Amino acid sequence: MPSHVTPPRGMRDFLPAEKRRRERVLSTIRDVYRSFGFDEIETPVVEGTEYLHSGLGGDNEKQVFAVLRRGLDVEALRAAGSPLDLADLGLRFDLTVPLARFYASHRGELPTVFRAVQVAPVWRAEKPQKGRYRQFVQCDIDILGEAGPLAEIELISATTAVLAQLGLTETTIRVNDRRVLLGVLAHWGVPAELTDRALVELDKLDKIGVEGVVAQLAALGVEGGDLAAQLGQLGEATWQSVTDAAPPAWLDREAFGDLLALRAALPTATLVFDPTLVRGMGYYTGTIFEVAHPDFAYSLGGGGRYDGMIGRFLGTDVPAAGFSLGFERIVDLVELGEHDDDGLALVHDRGVPAVELVSLQRELLAAGESRVRLVKRAKNLSNQLDGLAAAGFRRFASVRGGEAAADLSIRPVGD
Repeated sequence: MPSHVTPPRGMRDFLPAEKRRRERVLSTIRDVYRSFGFDEIETPVVEGTEYLHSGLGGDNEKQVFAVLRRGLDVEALRAAGSPLDLADLGLRFDLTVPLARFYASHRGELPTVFRAVQVAPVWRAEKPQKGRYRQFVQCDIDILGEAGPLAEIELISATTAVLAQLGLTETTIRVNDRRVLLGVLAHWGVPAELTDRALVELDKLDKIGVEGVVAQLAALGVEGGDLAAQLGQLGEATWQSVTDAAPPAWLDREAFGDLLALRAALPTATLVFDPTLVRGMGYYTGTIFEVAHPDFAYSLGGGGRYDGMIGRFLGTDVPAAGFSLGFERIVDLVELGEHDDDGLALVHDRGVPAVELVSLQRELLAAGESRVRLVKRAKNLSNQLDGLAAAGFRRFASVRGGEAAADLSIRPVGD
């Protein structure tokens, strides 16, 4: 028998109170997204290795929990050239790759423009740390089949409505476009074959600072004595600074025009133009965005346009854009008030027949109570009521035996 019975590292158990809290936040997220016309779908927790290792997941593909093939024997182990040769499935590392596979499987049954919601756990075999787990919940919305900016506008509009409903009023949406990033790298003279690696280094700006990024770019062969100053200017760039004067040489005018149109369509959202925003996934093709909050060094979510992904599964390109909320970080920020479902506990003496207790419970539920628990009376009633209050039961009734539901004296737990 192990001395410590704990969940696997980077994974967690949730006690009833925390589980209720999480479900209430998830319910709010689902309800708001549904009100914006999105339909919820569900995909398997495992996908084929050919999808999980298709080159679309960036570094996340290195963190896949692989599932060994059935029927492996010693000869198969000896013949394997790598561990992946022994696996045909893996736990999903995000919800976007499964969505692409789902759409390719069911396109004929879906509308021309499909608005999807997915709320589900994902798994990554990374080093656990504060706010970062090996199993965590993602809340994704995606619009497939809409090539114009309406998709991005809907995604940001719906997500800012979710944040407002949860009381997260201090958030901002950082926006950029992959075409802006490519223009910056071209301005610096980065060869096309080094673009992806240069973007990886630029994405580290908030972690290693300007000098660190300059050093990493120099190691790739990117030269320029004023590179540090240019990076600083990128970090300070705002809508106003690039529209008041002549646009800087690195700015892709068409992409920036699309971002301005986005801002015009979302006057109530706090959008911030950030040309250093990269987003780690290599599948983004246009607009990208992240949710920032002053209480977190990390983003609370993000997404963008990924027009090239569906075609990898379907053989035909389909325009696509999505927004993913980091639920584990958001749930810690949300303050929940008293909930309407306050629960009723029937505290009964030991001699009350079970058939009578169950009958009372059924009557109360039929009369409109949403939650009724049968509780055997403890010697210390005061401590017992404290425990019930912590479990979400705000009212109780003592059952001695022989009472009808209408005769019960229901009192607040705090009395």
